[in-house]
Amino acid sequence: MTDLPQTDSSSARGARPKPGSAALESALPNGIMPPIFGEAPSAEVSDTELVRLALEGDEDAFAGLVSRYYRRAFWIAYHVLGRSEDARDVVQEAFVRVHRSLHRFDFARNFYTWFYRIVMNLAIDALRKIRSARAVNLEETGDWVDAGQSPSEPVELQETQGQVWHVLERMDSKFKSVLVLRDIHGMSCREIAPILDVTHATVRWRLHRGRQIFREHWERLAT
Repeated sequence: MTDLPQTDSSSARGARPKPGSAALESALPNGIMPPIFGEAPSAEVSDTELVRLALEGDEDAFAGLVSRYYRRAFWIAYHVLGRSEDARDVVQEAFVRVHRSLHRFDFARNFYTWFYRIVMNLAIDALRKIRSARAVNLEETGDWVDAGQSPSEPVELQETQGQVWHVLERMDSKFKSVLVLRDIHGMSCREIAPILDVTHATVRWRLHRGRQIFREHWERLAT
C-alpha cells in the first residue's frame, strides 16, 4: 500500500506541545495551563510518579502529563477526524476526563495506554457524529502533515496527503483507527491492542484487511 504520512514516534513522550485554544484553557482544571507550555518533565520522571503526585494534589504533576502527551494525542485525533478544531476538542475532553478519573487509575497498567484509549474512543465517537450529521466535505483536507513538517511542502506532496485522507475518510472506523495508529504513528500491534481494547490477533487482522481496503480505494483513484 502507499505509505501513509507518519508522525515521529519519538514524540509520544517528552514533546513540547504547541499553544492550544482558549477553550482548552477554560476547560482544563485551574493551574494546569502555564506549565503545559514549558518543558515536558524529564524522561527520568515516570508517568506513574506524576500520577501519584497529581493524586496528592500537585497540579504541576498533572500538567507534566499534559505536556508529555498533548502533542501525540492531538495528532492521533487529527488523523482520525481530519480537522484541527475537532482534534483539539477531543484532546481537551480527554484530559478533562483523565483528570476527573485519575483516582480510578490502575497502577498495574501503562498511563499512555489508558489515555490513548480515551482519546481514540472520543475521536471515533466524534467521527460518527460528524458522519451522521452531514456529508463530510472532502475538500477540507487542510494541513494534514506530520507534526514536524513545514507548511510549505511541495504541491505534489500536499496532493498525495489529500488523497490519503480522501481514502481514509471512506473507511470504517475500526480499520481506520488501526491504520492511523500503526501506519501513521508507528505503534506496534501489541501497543495498539489495549488502546482499542481488542486482542492482538484482532489488531493484526484489522491491519491486514484495512490495508487491503486502502489499496483497493487507492488504486481506483489512480485509474
